[in-house]
Amino acid sequence: MKLILTREVPGLGNAGDVVTVKDGYGRNFLLPRGNAIVWSKGGEGQIDGIKRARTAREIRDLDHAKEIKNKLESSNVIVKVKVGSSGTMFGSVTDKAIVAAIKSATGETVDRHKIKMDKHIKKVGKYTVKIALESAVIANVPIVVVSDK
Repeated sequence: MKLILTREVPGLGNAGDVVTVKDGYGRNFLLPRGNAIVWSKGGEGQIDGIKRARTAREIRDLDHAKEIKNKLESSNVIVKVKVGSSGTMFGSVTDKAIVAAIKSATGETVDRHKIKMDKHIKKVGKYTVKIALESAVIANVPIVVVSDK
């Protein structure tokens, strides 16, 4: 099945690319989610518009991503967690907790799926979390995990 991607699909291509995929993948995954449209001679004209919009968005987003990166790296992000009497945490720090702490500290909203942690945070202390804002912009955000008491 020949399709025109309307959004970036990891491992497949970017918006405006013409790709050939298996029928089931296109019919059951890409088309219902709006990630692609069926290729046709008339659809060929849409490719230029999609690519123009993508390049304009990338330039604007890259500059904006760099601004957000600077803001995140210079901020003081504090995650409050429940800690037992012996000083151990209940569970671990989740990506949702990190997103909430970033939102309260900086006012910026970050996609939780873009957060990369080397290992689970299970102790109180200082950590660095990587956030992929764009493909070329990765922010190293300092996180301080403290007790909520």
